[in-house]
Amino acid sequence: MVLRLIEMVLPEEEKEGLERLLTLNKLSVLGVWASPLEGIWERPVEGVLKKTFIERQILVKILVSTADSEAVIDLLEKRFRRAEGCRLVVLPVAASLPRPDLAEEEAEAKASPEEKPKKKSRRIGREELYADLAYTTGLSRIYVFMVILSSIVAAIGVLRGNVAVIIGAMVIAPLLGPNVSFSLATILGDGSLARRALEANLVGVGTAIVISYLLGSVLSVDPATPEIATRTGVGLGEVALALASGSAGALAFTTGVSATLIGVMVAVALLPPLVTFGLLMGSGHQSLAWGAMLLFIANFISVNLSGVATFLAQGIRPLGWREAKRAKRASLTAMALWLLMLAVLVAIILRSQPISI
Repeated sequence: MVLRLIEMVLPEEEKEGLERLLTLNKLSVLGVWASPLEGIWERPVEGVLKKTFIERQILVKILVSTADSEAVIDLLEKRFRRAEGCRLVVLPVAASLPRPDLAEEEAEAKASPEEKPKKKSRRIGREELYADLAYTTGLSRIYVFMVILSSIVAAIGVLRGNVAVIIGAMVIAPLLGPNVSFSLATILGDGSLARRALEANLVGVGTAIVISYLLGSVLSVDPATPEIATRTGVGLGEVALALASGSAGALAFTTGVSATLIGVMVAVALLPPLVTFGLLMGSGHQSLAWGAMLLFIANFISVNLSGVATFLAQGIRPLGWREAKRAKRASLTAMALWLLMLAVLVAIILRSQPISI
């Protein structure tokens, strides 16, 4: 059982209300501990770290399963977000002793289908997912440098037809975060996150094209090289690969799977055709280059479409009903637009060449 430790600072008079809240909602809370606080060290925005004294504050620690963490956090936020000095922190738990009792899980596994309770989602909480993506998405020198490095390595791998080198470039996976963040922003209706993700995507794509264009203008580029030739045309197989990659990228963040490993799949769908486009443009093979760009566009649409669909299937929603209603409208609109663009591209693919799988 994967666990999370929720730490929260509350006024002491809210302790009984907290106990009633957790008891009445019958959540699978494994433990609750509370201790008094003498003072809190805080750094105001653009201020100096200082110790502030707030009368009768307590530090509450709540141990829950990952499946219940979002429900507990939502309850706490709704009930205590206006409390003076309130602060909530979520921490991953590497191990806990004594070990959580597995008897309930074993009994559930042996129960008949009619007796089994509705399965809970095993994904991480919405706020934890947002923190993983939102606070790491954006323009920075490190991000641009990673795009430059991965573009150089991918270009060399494509030119030499070396699959191992191309996979090495994919491990860097700089385009994973912005694309998954853009899908999450669509689901939550978060305009600020969407702008940051789109900005990072545009800069990443532009940087990869410029680097590969410069390499293509000074190095010998043979369009017959297998790793180049296979990326100058688009087939339904490539679209299916991109759809699977987008779903894998979204699931990587929601379930805690290694984002680096899953990032390889997303990068395979995006970076190689982009680098191929730049290399062919730089070497004067414009007609073939636009085939690679069409492949990139098809993959970009597919990755984002499947990312939005996966987050929807995982049940990720904003907390407030107003925000949820607005986000649902934005999600459906985005899904319709992505589907329309994908349908147009598939029509172009089917008209321009025989079906390839």
